[in-house]
Amino acid sequence: MDFKQAQELMKLQQQAQKIQEELSNTHIEAEVDGVVVTIDGQLKVVTTVIEDKSILADQAKLEKAFTDAVNKGMKKAQEIAADRMRGVMGQMGLNLPGM
Repeated sequence: MDFKQAQELMKLQQQAQKIQEELSNTHIEAEVDGVVVTIDGQLKVVTTVIEDKSILADQAKLEKAFTDAVNKGMKKAQEIAADRMRGVMGQMGLNLPGM
């Protein structure tokens, strides 16, 4: 690897780090049956809110709504992260399927 390649690699690593920082500040909300889950772009649950308190009376429905909301939010967050990283990965010559 020559100096120019090393510089380019460092620049791409800095871009990837910047995207990771942006993703940590990107919040995705997903709602199912009055359960709202907020997930950041790094796939961490930020908040969980139960907007419809009537769901508290039905434990099975609450558990399903929570699970479904988390899964829905995770899927959206993964799509956003993949989209943002696609450009950097392409510049690195890493055209990975699904990215």
